[in-house]
Amino acid sequence: MSTPPDEPAAPTERRGGDGPRVPALLRTAAAYAWRLIAVGVVVRVVFSVLGQFHRVAVAVFLGLVITAVIRPVVGLLARFMPRPLAVATALVGAIVLVLGVLALVGETAADERSGLEKEFVAGIDRIERRLEDPPFRLPPDAFDDLQSRIGSLLSSHRSTLISTALSGASRLVEVLTVLALALFCGVFFTYSGDRQWQWVCDQLPDGARRTFNVMGQAAWRTFTGYTRGILLVAVINAVLVGIALFALGVPLAVPLALLEFLAAFIPLIGSPIALAVAAVVALASKGLLVAGLVVALIVIMGQIEGHLLHPIVMSWAVRLHPVVVALAVVGGAVAAGVIGAVVAVPLVAVVWSVRQALRDRPDVLQ
Repeated sequence: MSTPPDEPAAPTERRGGDGPRVPALLRTAAAYAWRLIAVGVVVRVVFSVLGQFHRVAVAVFLGLVITAVIRPVVGLLARFMPRPLAVATALVGAIVLVLGVLALVGETAADERSGLEKEFVAGIDRIERRLEDPPFRLPPDAFDDLQSRIGSLLSSHRSTLISTALSGASRLVEVLTVLALALFCGVFFTYSGDRQWQWVCDQLPDGARRTFNVMGQAAWRTFTGYTRGILLVAVINAVLVGIALFALGVPLAVPLALLEFLAAFIPLIGSPIALAVAAVVALASKGLLVAGLVVALIVIMGQIEGHLLHPIVMSWAVRLHPVVVALAVVGGAVAAGVIGAVVAVPLVAVVWSVRQALRDRPDVLQ
């Protein structure tokens, strides 16, 4: 008896879950995409919470800055005196130094006030005459009309100006409160920061303590390096600008040097803005030639800061590409104004340093 020929096998039914094969590149992109979305949501939530408590966040940030600056001094003084006394001595010395600089600036501005009024009036007259000449050819009564409009605007909005002044007074109270809280945090961070960090690590699960400790050490090392480096850069910038303005005979050289010191904490754009203010002062008081020299000083200081100070002084901190720094500063300014512009670069540097530390220590992620 012969065996019947084999019947052709019926086609295998495709399961409901089966579909067209997804390319490996698309699967990888999708895996990264949902993880990036999750990270973005977490970052958004964190920043929203910090936005609700931005004064506390700023106070803690300033407390960390104070700790990064005075901790080496405290370590040196602690060799000769008890640590609590060393912390108090370093903190009081820093406060006295800051108040002394502010007093020097105020005294300088008060001494130059009488001469400045005459110089500025004469300088504004020179600017008006220059704008009336070719190629501008403004009518002579343009500035008179402008002054009358400004006067009428101020008189018509007097109540708004008064309310703004009162709002400024309340802002001053908020600023003093934040500074007091920052000093409070700085004292305890300096005195017992190591024990506080150890306590935080002890609250984590055993498997996460080592990873968290590596992340914290990398973050603090980068933050302290950046803070001390940018402080040294700001001091050098202020000294160089003060000497140059004094040599050019620009009034308010000391206050303008202090403005340069503060502006240097905003990388790339802070120093040019401060020197632009100095150029306006030079134009009104000393004329076009000195103002042109101050503008040239902007270019020179930019070259010194970008090619000498930052590569040498900031070598112990994470070096970021200028494009990354610019994007961080602009993004921080858009998100949180001046405070965001100041905080953005150290935040990006800390995040990048943590990433590098985890990449170099893959064993801590196991």
